[in-house]
Amino acid sequence: MMSNNLRPSSSTDYGHDLLFGVFVTPVAQPAMQAVELAMVADRAGLDLVTFQDHPYQPAFYDTWTLISYAASRTEHIHLSTNVLNLPLRLPTVVARSAAGLDRLSGGRVELGIGAGGFWDGVNAMGGRRLTPGQSIKALEEAIQIIREIWATDKPGGVRVDGTYYQVKGAKRGPSPAHPIQIWVGAYKPRILGMTGRVADGWLPSLFYLPDGPASLKEMNQYIDEGAAAAGREPAAIRRLLNISGQFAQTGRSFLNGPPRQWAEDLAGLTVDYGITGFILAADDPATIELFASEVVPATRELVAAERAGR
Repeated sequence: MMSNNLRPSSSTDYGHDLLFGVFVTPVAQPAMQAVELAMVADRAGLDLVTFQDHPYQPAFYDTWTLISYAASRTEHIHLSTNVLNLPLRLPTVVARSAAGLDRLSGGRVELGIGAGGFWDGVNAMGGRRLTPGQSIKALEEAIQIIREIWATDKPGGVRVDGTYYQVKGAKRGPSPAHPIQIWVGAYKPRILGMTGRVADGWLPSLFYLPDGPASLKEMNQYIDEGAAAAGREPAAIRRLLNISGQFAQTGRSFLNGPPRQWAEDLAGLTVDYGITGFILAADDPATIELFASEVVPATRELVAAERAGR
């Protein structure tokens, strides 16, 4: 497991099954690279392939176009945005796009979504510039709208009179083929609390955490408090993590060593911090295949043994 100096004073495991995936750069050149890497991950047996969403970046594909095409070229793997740039995406359209692709792909779509960032780029593309507080409120309204569009079992149209989004009787549907998970990319206390109130999962990146894995303990607490304030069980929110590292013959540091050490490091993140989704940032087929063939099964075994021994 994790080295002792990285382990928290108390352990937290929310009990979800483990998910493993890849975080592929959606480069437009070479034209098929991102799709081919999704196909590699699918053949390798991974659970998830994800793509970042920066619509103002011309070197990248439009992410929704990319996951739609990648869905048509894969068979088993789930696909997700990581994370969708809400300020340049209308929530009603996001809801219908996700539901439609979920049905067409046989229930293989999840929705990572964020409040926004890179506001100069957003504004240059015609999006409105929001403060951090405004963007969090807008995201919460958007999640409500998305869920209402999917809720075809409710009577009448969707009506949400929000500060940033107003929906005035939009027809519901289509419903997704499976319960699409909404995972929020979040780092600061206010949006972490919102994640606990309304989201299905939390999707940050390890390389953006100020104190590395140790940051997860306090961030989890904000999510747990938000969930409790909304009458939800903290365990209802899955904790995922974008990760990166290096494979080496000998162990050098966290996620820098042989596959067995990677498995021990990841199992430690599950047992100690409740992380149950690991998404590897990788654009190399050999790295993806090594992760899938050696790290994934070993991590599953370590976590299963730890849980069985409680």
